[in-house]
Amino acid sequence: MSERPRAVPTVRIDNDRVRVTEWRFAPGAATGWHRHEHDYVIVPLATGRLLLQEAGEERVAELSLGIPYFREAGIEHDVVSDNDGEFAFVEVELK
Repeated sequence: MSERPRAVPTVRIDNDRVRVTEWRFAPGAATGWHRHEHDYVIVPLATGRLLLQEAGEERVAELSLGIPYFREAGIEHDVVSDNDGEFAFVEVELK
């Protein structure tokens, strides 16, 4: 099995209170395994599907353009695009 392409993060703001990162995914691209050290909000820039690999399980997240969701610190996962075209979201970490 070949390695997945990597999602591309672009940090837009990073200060003592928040870090705002734009994530862009080619089809099948992944963030790579990581652990969230801060609470965070995701704001999708498109409607699409992500595969969330967490704790030995995989689940599908259906995201809609502009509809945010919140998660608490401590999440460990890999996020994989399950879309035919580019997918993107903005991640706002609360420091």
